[in-house]
Amino acid sequence: MLLEMSIRHLAVIEHVELHCKNGFHVLTGETGAGKSIIIDALSLIAGGRSSSDLVRYGSDKATIEAMFGIEPGHPVWAVLERLGIEADPEEHLIIRREITAQGKSTSRINGQLVNLAMLKEVGEWLVNIHGQHEHQSLFKVEEHPRWLDLFGEAEIAPARQAYQEAYDAYQTIRKQVRELQDTSKQNLQMMDLYRFQVEEIRAAQLKPGEDEALAEEKQKLGNAEKLYSNAADAYDLLYGGGKGLDSVRRAMQKLQDIAGLDPAKLQSIAEQVQSSYYQLEDAAYQIRDYRDEVEFNPSRLDFIEQRLDTISSLRRKYGDTVSDILAYGDKIAHELDLIENKDEKLMQLEKQEQAAFAALQRLADDLTGLRKSVADRLSAEIVAELRELHMERTQFQVHFAPVEGRKLTRDGADQVEFLISANPGEPLRSLSKIASGGEISRVMLALKSIFARVDRIPVLVFDEVDTGVSGRAAQAIAEKMSKLSQSCQVFSITHLPQVACMADAHYRIHKTTDGDRTYTNVDDLGTDERIHELARMLGGVEVTEKTLQHAQEMLALANDKKARMV
Repeated sequence: MLLEMSIRHLAVIEHVELHCKNGFHVLTGETGAGKSIIIDALSLIAGGRSSSDLVRYGSDKATIEAMFGIEPGHPVWAVLERLGIEADPEEHLIIRREITAQGKSTSRINGQLVNLAMLKEVGEWLVNIHGQHEHQSLFKVEEHPRWLDLFGEAEIAPARQAYQEAYDAYQTIRKQVRELQDTSKQNLQMMDLYRFQVEEIRAAQLKPGEDEALAEEKQKLGNAEKLYSNAADAYDLLYGGGKGLDSVRRAMQKLQDIAGLDPAKLQSIAEQVQSSYYQLEDAAYQIRDYRDEVEFNPSRLDFIEQRLDTISSLRRKYGDTVSDILAYGDKIAHELDLIENKDEKLMQLEKQEQAAFAALQRLADDLTGLRKSVADRLSAEIVAELRELHMERTQFQVHFAPVEGRKLTRDGADQVEFLISANPGEPLRSLSKIASGGEISRVMLALKSIFARVDRIPVLVFDEVDTGVSGRAAQAIAEKMSKLSQSCQVFSITHLPQVACMADAHYRIHKTTDGDRTYTNVDDLGTDERIHELARMLGGVEVTEKTLQHAQEMLALANDKKARMV
């Protein structure tokens, strides 16, 4: 849910802070007071487009900051992790948006800079804003299949996953078939070149890492004389001419003779010399062995140089390393095999393609059957919701039609569209063709009442969606919004007292002037202030004792209804 929101220098707002609660929130006030600016601020937090026109005149920038409390396990945490944004589900999520007077926008999530696309992707999981005449996703035909699948996720998801895996496998085979069918004359002309290259690489009998090993061996053979001479000199210095180790041995014996006379100082020195003597003796034996193993082999050196020349020639043609050369050889051997056995391979792939398509078609039919079953349940629930909104004779249907050209897509074999008939005798039509604003409002509210239970978006905003309704329909909308707020946080801009009195939190938006500047203010109304605001909404400019009494009665009845709804 939205916990707090701070707005600075946005349009006519100087500084406003909202401290939000659970449940149903309404924003009321005179036309032009700035109610929609609050919704604009939420839209900006959710990744909406910005403009320099939104910055308050005379200010360098506008700033909006919102703090959300989102439960662990909500999908937004996975989105944040995928985008590389550090966030802890045990802590609050803070979003900050700045818009400069030049129109540049900066966004941060938990203090980390993000671009607009990232902010929008996160915002889609936090805030859903509905206006009466906006083209929301529920009214976009291309979104209807997704909403249907979301409604029946438990039944549809396994079948959809199985279908999509089969679809991807089918497309892979189909691509291989097309590539073989498109083999051109030029590819056939490449056969001789491929044969030559494969044979050249195979004849070399390369082994991974061979070039490094040969280079190391070449270095040793090329420097054999120097290796032998220096090793021999080192051994002679240690063991020859009565020097070297013999001197160290004599020094060791003399120290051992006197160590007992002054053990505190001489014992450790004697041990160090003794240890050094044995280490040097061991090193001398190793040098002698190495000297005796130094190989003088001109013919082997010749062979290595020729082998390295061969490898160098192949590296210039086929890859930077022996492993690259071998990989290239495997690749062209595969290409050559495809060309030489094209007809046989094509026949095998075409059989695989037919079998894969038949399996895919069966899975598509299964998916369609599940969707139609879910669609019947969805239609029944929407009709029930619309009855509660006093659209008792409305018909709703999820219409299925084959994909154009009867092709299978990655989403299945169906085109899905939500159709409605609001009045008896009228044919079922697309949701987008509903004429009455009041009908649009109620249909949208019915749909959101159902989908809010599955889309898990915590903040739902209605921007004057009750325009064009009154009487019983207005009361039904108010009760529906209140009920909807039990599963998510609901905000609504309204001019209807029937809606305002059902709120759990009531904010009054109003303007003030100091002679030079205009300011929009937001008041969190207490009970007495709510009664006065409801009276204003009932009676217009003049608030009388009767309108106050009526407002008080409306608020009491609303509280009673909400208590029964829990």
